[in-house]
Amino acid sequence: MLLHPTALPGSTGIGTLGREAFDFVDFLAEGGFSLWQTCPLGPTGFGDSPYQCLSAFAGNPYLVDLDELVRLGLLYPDELEASRTDPGSPVDYGSLWHLRPHLLHLAAQRMAAAKDTVESEYGPYSDFTEAQSSWLEPYALFRALKEHFNFRPWYEWPEEYRAYDRALEQPIDSKIKSAVDEHKFIQYLFFGQWKKLRSHAASKGIQIVGDIPIFVALDGADAWQHPGYFQLDAKLQPKAVAGVPPDYFSETGQLWGNPLYDWKALKKDSFGWWMDRFRLNFELFDFVRIDHFRGFEAAYRIPADAEDARNGKWEKGPGLAFFQELQRQFPEPRVILEDLGIITDEVNKLREQTGLPGMSVLHFAFDNPTNNYLPHNLNARTILYPGSHDNDTTVGWFSQENEAARDYVRRYLRVSGDEIAWDLIRAGYASVASQFIVPFQDLLSLGSEARFNRPGTAEGNWGWRASPEMIGELRGETTAYLRELSELYYRNPRTDS
Repeated sequence: MLLHPTALPGSTGIGTLGREAFDFVDFLAEGGFSLWQTCPLGPTGFGDSPYQCLSAFAGNPYLVDLDELVRLGLLYPDELEASRTDPGSPVDYGSLWHLRPHLLHLAAQRMAAAKDTVESEYGPYSDFTEAQSSWLEPYALFRALKEHFNFRPWYEWPEEYRAYDRALEQPIDSKIKSAVDEHKFIQYLFFGQWKKLRSHAASKGIQIVGDIPIFVALDGADAWQHPGYFQLDAKLQPKAVAGVPPDYFSETGQLWGNPLYDWKALKKDSFGWWMDRFRLNFELFDFVRIDHFRGFEAAYRIPADAEDARNGKWEKGPGLAFFQELQRQFPEPRVILEDLGIITDEVNKLREQTGLPGMSVLHFAFDNPTNNYLPHNLNARTILYPGSHDNDTTVGWFSQENEAARDYVRRYLRVSGDEIAWDLIRAGYASVASQFIVPFQDLLSLGSEARFNRPGTAEGNWGWRASPEMIGELRGETTAYLRELSELYYRNPRTDS
């Protein structure tokens, strides 16, 4: 199942790691699922995209469950009233930006009084800060300084603060120090709640698939801490930025704006920053999906001053050497490669050399009998989806396809197309793909109104949420049918009676 935690129901404006997440895990177990895939869980910045996080290591403070903090004595019930919303209403990131920091600030202030209770739930705070110090200290200072400098990008701060090493040499006043401690504590809460949720998932036989974006945000703690690992000029401005050329999603391509890596510098360090990133993700998740795998073979380099992505050029990445180091440090890496988009023979060769599974998407399949994504052309190592978080829902996709494509679907699957979402679900279960991952929206045959992201658009994404009624509607006959599909196609052996 693919559903980002922000899209879970919840009464404080966004899905969290609280009761609704535990309930969702129970629903997955009832339906015979074995995997829950999320988008990246990092702290989001402008645009609210989980693929443009303020840190490649930190967790999203918005995902911290506030009701749990009430139970632990870090917040009082009446303090949450201004944050209460309809449990299934779209996420209002503007309100969260204004309301959530104050509540987490109150929780941090009360930690001393509730220390024993909190640590009995999440473990010793000092153990957490020591174990995560390599990224936690820089991230917390980055967030504190960002607030101090009125949320301006780090490359617009006073020159003496424009890199982590420089900032450490400057005097830090008590207010900033207090903010640093607060951000470290918020991460402690996130990691503590995530550990409990993952433990519950494991008890139900559910493994969790995380997601690593290949690139980091320019205005994030990673580029600020390690500017030498990125293609930045003497003024710490990007020499060029990442994106993709015109494609299925956009006629002018996608201008992401992320800084590109200096792979030579990273290789000199045996890709140490990346290996640390994998190490943490392997601690947090059972499997990890690498977004935009093709960028390791070659990334699309766009001039920093370009208005769109039409005039970029492909620039070689680290290639097989990167994955050899990954497999040297993690002999059996639990990795899925997102190998969609403009895929060349070189990209296919690199994927084959890694020995790691890639992805296939049924929405891209129905044009001719040789299409690699059609069920009869799939190989067993692929991870199959109807569509990913970037695609429309299956109902939305089918309604907008041309008649020739719809006719192909109907004839290929021998269906009327009246229940197209379930037609593709059954096709996915029956395929030879080693794993089949279905977006939650397709279980309810929802249309384009439930689309999670529209690539190439900067606003209006990531806000859709499931309602409690939606999950309730699926329990019973639908979960029984899903378990039947799992048993019929041997998708989840533990469902056998």
